[in-house]
Amino acid sequence: MTNMTAEPDEATRLRNKVVDELCADGNISSPEIEAVMRKVPRHAFIPDSPLDKAYGTYAAVITKTDEHGVQLSSVSAPQIQAMMLEQARVKPGMRVLEIGSGGLNAAYLAELVGEEGEVVTVDIDPVVTDRARRLLNEHGYSRVHVVTADAAEPIPDLGDVDIVMVTAGAWDIPPAWTVQLKQGGRLVVPLRIRGLTRSVAFTQVTGEHGSYLESESARICGFVPMQGSSAHREELLLVNGTPEIGLRFDDGLPTDPHRLDNAVTTPRYELWTGVTIGLQELLDTLQMAMAISLPGFCTMAVDEDLDTGLVAPSNKRFALAAVEDNTFAYLVTRRTEDDKHVEYGVHALGPNAKQLADKIADTLRDWEANRRGGPGPVIRAYPAGTPDDQIPADRVIDKVHSRISLSWLSA
Repeated sequence: MTNMTAEPDEATRLRNKVVDELCADGNISSPEIEAVMRKVPRHAFIPDSPLDKAYGTYAAVITKTDEHGVQLSSVSAPQIQAMMLEQARVKPGMRVLEIGSGGLNAAYLAELVGEEGEVVTVDIDPVVTDRARRLLNEHGYSRVHVVTADAAEPIPDLGDVDIVMVTAGAWDIPPAWTVQLKQGGRLVVPLRIRGLTRSVAFTQVTGEHGSYLESESARICGFVPMQGSSAHREELLLVNGTPEIGLRFDDGLPTDPHRLDNAVTTPRYELWTGVTIGLQELLDTLQMAMAISLPGFCTMAVDEDLDTGLVAPSNKRFALAAVEDNTFAYLVTRRTEDDKHVEYGVHALGPNAKQLADKIADTLRDWEANRRGGPGPVIRAYPAGTPDDQIPADRVIDKVHSRISLSWLSA
């Protein structure tokens, strides 16, 4: 379907190298997705990017930022695109709605649905859709319908679709995404849950009390956040009222955040848990274990220009943390003697530092004993207003349009 007949040999080599790596690491498992990712010229949809950056296997390419440097639009890393395409299970003849446009992913989808299928790609930003329309037309994908709209609202005249694929970070699931989904259809969305983003492949399930979405798979990912009416910003709590230490809460601040103001005046309590992980081990279930078990779960960042050493996270930009009343705590790591693993520890500050550190350590040890190496929690999305007794869950997160439940399978 591409019109590019004369393509640089280096681009072809780099593209094949990327696909080879994704096949080797398991992100590509189906021959159809391997074929389209070898065929579509990724670099042609990122014309201002050098070839080596266009073909970075695990790196996104930022295509638009605002005046403050905040990322507004990007072309996802090949690894993320392959992962989500595998989750979507696109077949020839399907109708697909893509939310969050850019052109490249729509080209992949057009190849997968074939001449009998249909792809509609939507973005709220006219600069993004103009660029996508131009690039798709230039490279042989004029059949893709490009729409400028806020996709939190139903797309006029769209009709039912087999798949809704969201390629921008979402905090909530607007009803429009499921209203236009065929029975048995699939929604693939990078959903932010308590500050943790997972690419979730949902299918619709009809239960005793109505329909809801249930996850088939959930994979760690990162995305430029959604704009428009469904946009949602994390809330920042500055410990002691200064910007040195910031705690980010995805679903609302603690009831009385000022109770933390004097936490940093107490000695820092440090506890090592004995829980170790390999340097390349995925942390998805460990992160989810904390998000499910700890009511005050949040993430912490330290302003490096203002850092006085009050806290010492291993990663100053992102540390898993929790707040309980007048005390906060965060995870740290240290290398083990064999230099092949790291051990988890907890630092806590506040009047109840030992109690909170012990609680977090118990969460990690429970994860090690019962969750490590196993599947992640089942994620379900119910309509807002669904009563608690109709949502079996280990934790429920309330959003505007939905109630998201997290449930561990029986150990």
